[in-house]
Amino acid sequence: MLYAAAGGGGVGGLTPILMIALLFGVMYFMMIRPQQKRRREAEQMQSALGSGDEVVTIGGLYGTVTDVDDDTVLLEVAPGVQTRYARPAIARVVNRAERAESTELVSEDAETVKE
Repeated sequence: MLYAAAGGGGVGGLTPILMIALLFGVMYFMMIRPQQKRRREAEQMQSALGSGDEVVTIGGLYGTVTDVDDDTVLLEVAPGVQTRYARPAIARVVNRAERAESTELVSEDAETVKE
């Protein structure tokens, strides 16, 4: 009689396995997948570096790329001062031309609003 009562809940044995699978699914879509996407974008940005790009390192140092090797990037941080960094140390690319264009667009929009 005790065996019949304990064996009647066949679905109850499947619930913990489904909860664990659901937990792994949520972790994949909320943590692992976005991190892989960010890493892929960073690698793509670092592989597209070229001379003349203004960049920011992970330490917050702004500089202009003067030379690019396979693993290193040579930055000019001040006139005549060049430093060598590993390619993964570049956090983002900041091009002065893009900032100037966006500033011009903002000033044109402000003039349009004034008129």
